[in-house]
Amino acid sequence: MTTLIKEGIYSVGVVDWNERHFHGYTYVTKRGVTYNSYLIIDEKITLIDTVREGFQKELIENIKNVVDPSKIHVIIINHIEPDHSGAFPDILKICPNAKVYGTEKARQGLLKYYGVCGDWVTVKSGQSLNIGKRTLDFIDVPMIHWPDSMFTYSAYDKTLFSNDGFGQHYATNKIFDDEVNFDALMDESQKYYANILWPFNMLVSSKLAAIGKLNLDIKFIAPSHGLIWRKYIPEIMQKYLYWSSHSCKSRVAVIYETMWNSTEKMAKKIIGGITSEGVEAVLFDITKNDRTDIASYMLDAKGWVFGSSTHDGEMLPVIAGFLHFLKGSKAKRRKSFAFGSYGWSGEAVKDIEDTISNVTSFEPSLRVVYSPTQDELDKCFQAGKSFALKIKNE
Repeated sequence: MTTLIKEGIYSVGVVDWNERHFHGYTYVTKRGVTYNSYLIIDEKITLIDTVREGFQKELIENIKNVVDPSKIHVIIINHIEPDHSGAFPDILKICPNAKVYGTEKARQGLLKYYGVCGDWVTVKSGQSLNIGKRTLDFIDVPMIHWPDSMFTYSAYDKTLFSNDGFGQHYATNKIFDDEVNFDALMDESQKYYANILWPFNMLVSSKLAAIGKLNLDIKFIAPSHGLIWRKYIPEIMQKYLYWSSHSCKSRVAVIYETMWNSTEKMAKKIIGGITSEGVEAVLFDITKNDRTDIASYMLDAKGWVFGSSTHDGEMLPVIAGFLHFLKGSKAKRRKSFAFGSYGWSGEAVKDIEDTISNVTSFEPSLRVVYSPTQDELDKCFQAGKSFALKIKNE
């Protein structure tokens, strides 16, 4: 899809309407994916980022709609992850005399992935490239979300090319943030942050502060996934500040996995107790819900409750995988408790606590043998009420 963003800048990336899994199977993309690439027409024709392998022909055709691809003078690699760099070798063959700009980590990564890096120029924060009317400024953003990552800023266009920063997985034939449903856009932005950037909160926060000190005049943010921001830049900036500061709402996620419904019965009573105190809560059976959606809800939830039956001396496997993902979030300021049913040993509750003790503090746990009695279910309800009171009164 070739679209004029503003005078001299074109979106030449591709829309992957049918992609439903990203990063392997760790991220469910219900609205599909875009791989954004940007073409700047100036004295030195410049391409910023490419697309995923398999879409290189479409990228090249999109560029041809504007200019002969062999006339590209400059290729900027903001990030080497294959969804952004997969078409790089093909582009390089078309314009072998182009100079390629990126971080030193990007150069090393391209060589490992493809065995080529072109006529490479290593750049760092504070360095610039004049391409005619425009001067492009480079901003290092390592670990947002790979070590090689950087942003590129055009003061002439008041545009920040942010690669994985401010992205969303949202396939659409629209280009700008104000052309789609705002709630859907922010929902996808939160999913993206929770599943891609959450572990890097400290770095996101520090880089936002550093960029703020540059006093950049930003009228457009052009990420490498999803919509370009032009109307809702203050809103997405505020959200990034909020998420990266570990801010929380008084709400609770109850996540469980059950074998013979005993742990599920406990979960339903617990959430009943939580909501009886007027605290928002959502119940997630980990085997029936996408962890993408669960992580998005948990991103700013103050309370996390986890349940699992015990099987072979451990928690069940699906919730175990989710908790191993969660412990990498480096979350702060969360409260939790664990619960579960068991037959003869009951290690699942302690297993839960041990797995994610680095990102949350635990209240006393609940365990029942086999199916819970009415008295035990009443205790689950009371545990939910007590937990809700701590969440809303803290």
